[in-house]
Amino acid sequence: MVSLRGTNQEFGRPYNRRIVLEAIRLHGPIERADIARRVGLTVQTVANIIRELEDLDLVTGSRAQPKGRGSPATSLSINPAGGYTIGVHVAQFKLEAARVDLAGSISATVERNIDTAEPTRAFAAIGNMIAELSDAKDRRLLGVGLAMPGPFDVDSMSFVGPTTLEGWRGFPIEHRLADVAAAPAFIEADSAAAALGERLHGAGRSIRDFFYLYFGVGLGGCMVHDGEAVRGAFRNAGEIGHVPLVPDGEPCACGSRGCIERYVSLESFYRRSPAVGRTGWIAEAAPVLRRAIATIENLFDPETIIVGGIAEDDLLTELVAAAEPLLNSVSNRKARSNPRVLRSANGHDAVLRGAAAVALSGVLSPRFGIMFAESERPDRNPMFMGSRVA
Repeated sequence: MVSLRGTNQEFGRPYNRRIVLEAIRLHGPIERADIARRVGLTVQTVANIIRELEDLDLVTGSRAQPKGRGSPATSLSINPAGGYTIGVHVAQFKLEAARVDLAGSISATVERNIDTAEPTRAFAAIGNMIAELSDAKDRRLLGVGLAMPGPFDVDSMSFVGPTTLEGWRGFPIEHRLADVAAAPAFIEADSAAAALGERLHGAGRSIRDFFYLYFGVGLGGCMVHDGEAVRGAFRNAGEIGHVPLVPDGEPCACGSRGCIERYVSLESFYRRSPAVGRTGWIAEAAPVLRRAIATIENLFDPETIIVGGIAEDDLLTELVAAAEPLLNSVSNRKARSNPRVLRSANGHDAVLRGAAAVALSGVLSPRFGIMFAESERPDRNPMFMGSRVA
């Protein structure tokens, strides 16, 4: 993981709190002395921060049974009930939201079927869903994350094709979410959100470098490097679905031909399976997926590729199995700690859990903390004062 270090400057107090909390989240149960060693702060400074975090009910401590003279040191862990985030997923005809605790468990969900995802109507519904999942008097809501189809801000590719969201082009999405959430708000592509959720709460928790292949209506992806999602200069890295892999193949809404998602996606499954059946579609899609896997491996050299998304679990499992044997690539090594392809541990909740993880990562991120002064949000919990928009 990236090494994060504390600062002794007075303005760095919020930053130090996030540094310490991140160390506990990633490495807990962990003792104070080990935290101090990892983040470069004194044990006394860490002890003071721990008292603040305990007062905020964000961490909890436990002691092992004594084995000799003296009391064993207290081991610290994140308190799952100490706070929660809300994840929102925007799709073409459906809105979903979930309340997720600090351990990544979903405690409540709501959804709305809508005739159109026109943004003004959608955000009115999103505001109601957030209110339904939270309590205005409950200050444990840390933030709200919204996941939506990418790519972002590309005239010929954004909001086109099977993932089209009518009327969203040019809409101030981030600011509107911040308004209806009344909490720190973060926007992410659905594939990157699901990848972050996998890193925090799924199969990627113990893997430093992996590529998350997101199987949705379209096909997306996100490389996670050193535990951080690689987003690119304009937040569009990993758009594997629009790689034109099949020469002179089917036309894609993006303007190219033979794009991977024309063959490997839910849109492809819904379009082709009535004619060729489930097994027939898998037989068509598997060779394209096989080439896509080799392409990803040769481009990114990940420890593994994690396949997940909103598709039916059995369908993904059958498709991944049909892609065997995999083509040769830089990942075809004998000494591997993980298989070349893994299935996601998050199932159908990948995007919702991921959107909530975007908010959690945002408000806990030491990089977020250093950017904003505590005085900016005096009405909020002092642990998380700062901008509401990522």
